[in-house]
Amino acid sequence: MTATNAGPQQALREEIIADAKLHAERVLGHARQEAGNLREKSRQEIEKDTRERLEAARRDAENRRELLLASVILEASRRRGARTEAVLQGVLDEARRRILAREGFDYREAVVRFAAEAIGRMEGASFVLQLSDADRQAIGAALAEEVCRRVGREGLQVAVDGAGAKIDGGVIVRDAEGRQVWDNSLLARLGRFWPILRREIGDRTSLAGTAEKES
Repeated sequence: MTATNAGPQQALREEIIADAKLHAERVLGHARQEAGNLREKSRQEIEKDTRERLEAARRDAENRRELLLASVILEASRRRGARTEAVLQGVLDEARRRILAREGFDYREAVVRFAAEAIGRMEGASFVLQLSDADRQAIGAALAEEVCRRVGREGLQVAVDGAGAKIDGGVIVRDAEGRQVWDNSLLARLGRFWPILRREIGDRTSLAGTAEKES
């Protein structure tokens, strides 16, 4: 009786075990596939993250390079501009020195021309010339007559002011009523003509044009 019943029970047990093994293999298979998928997904995510980090690092390095290059260019431009301005200032200082020292030109002729030029641009017939104390004593005599002849205007009256002007040279011209004043003193003229001289220096040496672009 026992032997007879053992056969079906053994078969059932083996069948159950076989089913369990099959199920386990299926579960293990799915687990292996899922693990493979997870590994692949993880690998792809790592590669993507690596690419993104490398790209971000490349962009950051490029930005840093551009910023550094821009700062170098800016500093070079600043230094070049400073050197240019120093050269131009030297030219201006030397021009001022030579003008005040009356070097390289006929000073009395210059004063006559300055006065005639101013009167030629002003309205009226009566004018007063203002000179420095030293010039009034040195060249004031007959200066008014010479200026009248140089202007050549009918009925013109010109006189030299008895009080000296506080200028370093040149002449200040005003009409008799004091409504029109033309400052042709040496330093005033230099100040007015310096921008023109600066451009001429730039045309010949590229200094002034460079300084103006960089300022």
